[in-house]
Amino acid sequence: MRKAYPNDIKMDPSGFVLLSDYVPHVIQEIRYFSTYNFIGERIDGYEEPCALITKEAARALKAVSNEMFVRGYRLKVFDAYRPACAVRSFVLWGIEDQDKRMKEYFYPDMDKDELFVKGYIAKQSRHSRGSTVDLTLFDMKSGKELDMGSPFDFFGEISHPDYKGITREQAENRMILRNAMVRNGFIPFDCEWWHFTLKDEPYPDTYFEVPVSSDYLRR
Repeated sequence: MRKAYPNDIKMDPSGFVLLSDYVPHVIQEIRYFSTYNFIGERIDGYEEPCALITKEAARALKAVSNEMFVRGYRLKVFDAYRPACAVRSFVLWGIEDQDKRMKEYFYPDMDKDELFVKGYIAKQSRHSRGSTVDLTLFDMKSGKELDMGSPFDFFGEISHPDYKGITREQAENRMILRNAMVRNGFIPFDCEWWHFTLKDEPYPDTYFEVPVSSDYLRR
């Protein structure tokens, strides 16, 4: 464990909250609880389809949600806090597992080892520090997600926030999300339009092993 995560690993969930308690309009589609993800099965540590996150990040996302709601959008979250054990399962899948059943959906133009080399999958994830979120915008008028030019967790250059080969509307949609997140204290990620980390995250050097479940917050 210490080889993979040289910094502190904690089991204390006291600094975490349910995102839905702070952002009542949030839509949650926790992909790593489901089988529709780049591995094709539920990921270790995801015991409930809910988003856990630090209190500080939840407050910042509430501000983003309020801003977007008056413009006709709701936040749709795919992942937030991610246990360290889930990240280890990603690494083991990349190194040992020959299963490529989801390749055509999530990484059609790359080999598995490239996902780590090019930074799409980290061996030590910001998500495990509790203040990173993967999300998009849901248009209340159309009843659909905004078209961002690529789906969540699609590994390729098309998912880079500044990719030029998408339509003007898709690029503008990305900027609506990005600008709102940055205005409210989040830092974007250069490989994924959906990925943001709170600038002043409360645990910058601490990684957590708490399962994704509301039960652990009540103990």
